[in-house]
Amino acid sequence: MKNILVTGGAGFIGSHTVVELIGAGYQPVIVDNFSNSKMEVLDQLEKITDQKITLYKGDYQDKKLLKQIFDKEKIQGVIHFAAYKAVGESVQKPLAYYLNNVAGLVNLLEAMEENNVPNLVFSSSCTVYGEPDNLPIGEEAPVKPAASPYGATKQMSEVIIQDTVAASKQLRAVSLRYFNPIGAHPSALIGELPIGVPANLVPFVTQSAAGIRDKLTVFGNDYPTPDGTNIRDYIHVVDLAAAHVKALEYLAKQKPKFYDVFNIGTGQGTTVLEIIKTFQKVTGQKVPYQIGPRRDGDVVAVYASAEKSHKILGWKAKKTLDEALADAWRWQQTLD
Repeated sequence: MKNILVTGGAGFIGSHTVVELIGAGYQPVIVDNFSNSKMEVLDQLEKITDQKITLYKGDYQDKKLLKQIFDKEKIQGVIHFAAYKAVGESVQKPLAYYLNNVAGLVNLLEAMEENNVPNLVFSSSCTVYGEPDNLPIGEEAPVKPAASPYGATKQMSEVIIQDTVAASKQLRAVSLRYFNPIGAHPSALIGELPIGVPANLVPFVTQSAAGIRDKLTVFGNDYPTPDGTNIRDYIHVVDLAAAHVKALEYLAKQKPKFYDVFNIGTGQGTTVLEIIKTFQKVTGQKVPYQIGPRRDGDVVAVYASAEKSHKILGWKAKKTLDEALADAWRWQQTLD
């Protein structure tokens, strides 16, 4: 399994995964419509990897394009990142999320079946757990009603993949349930590049520190947590990217009709205010912020048990929160 199609491969997680794939000897092929990324990422990837990157500009739901890619590139596996991902936006635009994230996945799976592509690593999310009963969350935790349409699309997608694998003669798949990816490549050549107002915390922190945003709003300080702000499991994007290589290696050893899920996180919960304070400590930069009302769709606290991915995939987060925030700031400075 050498030639891997990476849908959304020019995005934040996708671009870092392309770097890790090349480092592990794979040949990534990117398909991206650049709705949430920029063409310049390709130049940066080629600088990091010293390798020409194969790109198809277009929508991953275009079956004619997929067939062209599958025929020409002899694709043996797919890593699927091309989904909308903002919790708040999904509450405002649920139909757009169901169309792209769910209907789009159905089209992708059909194309994989029609073109005999047997391996899929799916970009899932810890939002499938909803509001958890116990922390840290293990993969055996019940999947509760989602707190947002975004979370619902990930729940539905996992069910669709599992059912498709069970009915297929060749397909095998893994869903990686991410926690909160942050940071940037240590080279500062690629990183998180939100279009417009950031939907995620850390780019809002870095933009506020850089003076691009007037002030960061912390959504609620009355949650039942040590400082009243939400708790999340923040993982360095380079660690997260490496998990996809481990997942591909693991899939290659499995028989058809195989499916499993893995948490990809650090196992450590961090509050929003702790992120701000840690960022200020490691960078020496002041972050102006204010406390605002709670945001619809946010759960109180969620962080991973990552024991399963460690034992079975042989993967474990290695980078610290300090490193992730320092890398994020170094990346932000290249954008000023």
